[in-house]
Amino acid sequence: MVGTLDPAAGGPPQVCLRLGAAQAALGHDVHVVYFSTTAAHARIEAEVGRVPNHERIRLHPVVDPGARERLLAPRARRVLDDLIADADFVHIHGIWGTLLITAARAARRRGVPHCFQPHGMLDPWSLSQKRLKKRIALRLGYRAALAGASFIQTLNVDEQRLMAPLRLGVRTVVVPNGIYVEEIEPLPAPGTFRAAHPRLADRPFVLFLSRLHYKKGLDILADAFALLGRQHQEVSLVVAGPDDGARQDFETRVAKSGLRDRVHLVGPLYGRDKLAALTDATCFCLPSRQEGFSVAVVEAMACGVPVVISEACHFPEVAQAGAGLIVPLSAARFSAALAALLDDPRLARSMGAAGATLVRERYRWETIGRQSVTHYQEAQQEP
Repeated sequence: MVGTLDPAAGGPPQVCLRLGAAQAALGHDVHVVYFSTTAAHARIEAEVGRVPNHERIRLHPVVDPGARERLLAPRARRVLDDLIADADFVHIHGIWGTLLITAARAARRRGVPHCFQPHGMLDPWSLSQKRLKKRIALRLGYRAALAGASFIQTLNVDEQRLMAPLRLGVRTVVVPNGIYVEEIEPLPAPGTFRAAHPRLADRPFVLFLSRLHYKKGLDILADAFALLGRQHQEVSLVVAGPDDGARQDFETRVAKSGLRDRVHLVGPLYGRDKLAALTDATCFCLPSRQEGFSVAVVEAMACGVPVVISEACHFPEVAQAGAGLIVPLSAARFSAALAALLDDPRLARSMGAAGATLVRERYRWETIGRQSVTHYQEAQQEP
């Protein structure tokens, strides 16, 4: 099997690598091809080192591709042609990018079945961003590439439904993302994150953990916390993640609320530092405008943290399992949901426990790896 990954086109490295590792653990030969800058490749190599069974994955980076390579992919095409000649299946992560469409065309040329995994990039909200550019791309070959796939792998039934208006004429299957429990357990000792951030003291705090981008709803979070903070003077807000354009607006909103002293921007958190923040959090909050499938939500539940998320996270199983609250994109509704958990510690503990159970029963990479391979094998048997 060959996986293709283009971080610049949005294919999430952590998902591709972990899915590949799960498949490799089943005895399959997994190769990952991707464009990368020198700095990004170093980050991906570091990420690989944290993945169980990572030594079984074979990486094929095309480093510092340059404008000609990104447009025509001559080096990547040679790598892909050699690998796909011996491949049983090609799994393409993402939609937009020359590398990805090159992989699809190479698979079609050699008669190798393949799938696309859009990671939410084909839902209406995502298509509305840089809309004209994407409409032109679809007409100039991307629609044909998608239609030539054996199937499109979506992350949830909502993504499946939201793609339907495109009428691509190809079947879809649902396979979610997941976690390796080995990367979560044992959790850091309670109080580890607070000790590193003494201003929090022993006060309850709401945790946001994602990149600081407009899509993630930081404006809604700031306004929700302004409402929440007036009623719950003991609560703090921790915002963790790299700035992706939304930090300044968020800080401006927080300053206007008069709650700057109770809002802590701690930058990106990875590995054990991230788990320490989740372990100490009272609840996790993600008021996103769009998600394909948030690994951060799964990680929070795996750590036993109740979650408050938007309907646009497309994760109905959270409410079905009693693992958290799902609310519309409204500051008032988010404030009320967070207040409900703060006011009822027993409810918060119950939801946290339900989330931990849900993840271990349904969202482990070992299970998801088997599901994906089953779909590959079914596609190989099609005429």
